[in-house]
Amino acid sequence: MGSPPVGPPDAGRSDAGSPPAAPRAPGRDRYFDSLRALALVRVVAYHTFGWAWAGLVFPSMGVMFGLAGTLMAKSLERPAPQVVRGRLRRLLPPFWFWGAFVVVAMLVHGWMPGWQIVYWIVPLGDPPGNAWGEQAWEIIWYLRTYLWFVLLSPLLLRLFRLAPVPVLVVSLAPVLVLNFAWAGPDNRVGTALWDLSTYLFCWMLGFAHRDGVLQRVKPAPVVVLSLAAMAYGGWYAFAHRAEYGTYDLDENPLAQAFWSAGFVMLLMWAKAYFRIDFAGLTRLRRLNRLVSVFNARAVTIYLWHEIALVLAVPLIDRFWDVPAFEAHLPLESQWFLFAVGWLLIVVFVLLCGWVEDVAARKKPRLLP
Repeated sequence: MGSPPVGPPDAGRSDAGSPPAAPRAPGRDRYFDSLRALALVRVVAYHTFGWAWAGLVFPSMGVMFGLAGTLMAKSLERPAPQVVRGRLRRLLPPFWFWGAFVVVAMLVHGWMPGWQIVYWIVPLGDPPGNAWGEQAWEIIWYLRTYLWFVLLSPLLLRLFRLAPVPVLVVSLAPVLVLNFAWAGPDNRVGTALWDLSTYLFCWMLGFAHRDGVLQRVKPAPVVVLSLAAMAYGGWYAFAHRAEYGTYDLDENPLAQAFWSAGFVMLLMWAKAYFRIDFAGLTRLRRLNRLVSVFNARAVTIYLWHEIALVLAVPLIDRFWDVPAFEAHLPLESQWFLFAVGWLLIVVFVLLCGWVEDVAARKKPRLLP
């Protein structure tokens, strides 16, 4: 598994880490936008190369849940029902549009769904599918987890504000319980519980950043606790390498939870404490434009990237029939697959990205 969207499935305005009542500068926060864009690139790279170490270098899903938590806390300054409806409106139409192609393709290849097809309408649980389409639909876990966090956020934010630091610390308890005491049911509910528990701390860190909690904490405790969490997560990943068959964090929820917790805490704290905003990015027009497109099309990139990588394989196979391509192009290289995959992602952004505009009640555009 690999997120935002995916950056989160929404692109948000700036937040400077102060309490909700504090005035904020207008405009986008390029620090968060850049992290979301980097997270999406890392997701595509991971699904291309399968690097086990990628999560240790940059835990993209933890980062995206942290960013989404910050944006959700900001949005909940408005009435909660209105915010939840807005999030659902922006998430579900792109999911339905993408899902229609995946479902039809699986039906053509012999799949016949039962009542569980309702999860292709509202992905509160993992939608059903067949092995033929698995590479396309296995990424839905992120949207499902994001959707549950959105629905739970009004309650979670209220609990967090009752006792911010204790609640933040306790948010790591569920993954410890599932790992050491009770593994949960072996069904869709159990799968959802594992993913929610794994990234709960990152989501709550978003709340902590938005409310200025991290900004008020002295550097030493944050750095020590962050490094301790990462040390435990990294140790657990390597110590249980034989059990999971790899040290890949995506295969080890407890290691993922603690490594992401420490990593995202450092990112959020540095943002708040040093007031990092990457404002200078706006002077690099092409790079700034690219980051803007990544954020405005985060859901499209996340949903369609696996299909792009799948289609890149038979496309490259056809290149072998052209002598010039066979002689001069690195057709066997995974980097070439990565490049062709991104070209196809660009095509999907141009063809399908407008659905995100419609979902956001904006005028459809080829590129934002």
